[in-house]
Amino acid sequence: MNRRTEQQRDRIGAQVLVCTNDRDSEYACCADVGADEVVAAVKSWLRDRNAFWSPIAVIETACLGLCSEDGTAIAIQPRDEWYSDVTPADVPDLLEREFGPEAESIDERAVGGGVP
Repeated sequence: MNRRTEQQRDRIGAQVLVCTNDRDSEYACCADVGADEVVAAVKSWLRDRNAFWSPIAVIETACLGLCSEDGTAIAIQPRDEWYSDVTPADVPDLLEREFGPEAESIDERAVGGGVP
């Protein structure tokens, strides 16, 4: 086992957590309301800005507890921002608000001064 905490703290400034939970239930789950398309839209937005391999990590998660029939749940950490009902069309505005138009506004404290 290798402890890699410091390396990841220095490399990752923000995480976009996208719920892709799929469950067999009468209740809504993100997988059934476009989660895969939301993940693709997040990755595409970052790629379009040459920021896919930046300090912004995209992570697919299980349930974030914001289930809805109207869209997917997203959390932005360590900013502690939570969104529900996200559709692929919402992604550009959401990410621009969080990271700036060119994905340039990453919290410098969170990245430990920069990416090696």
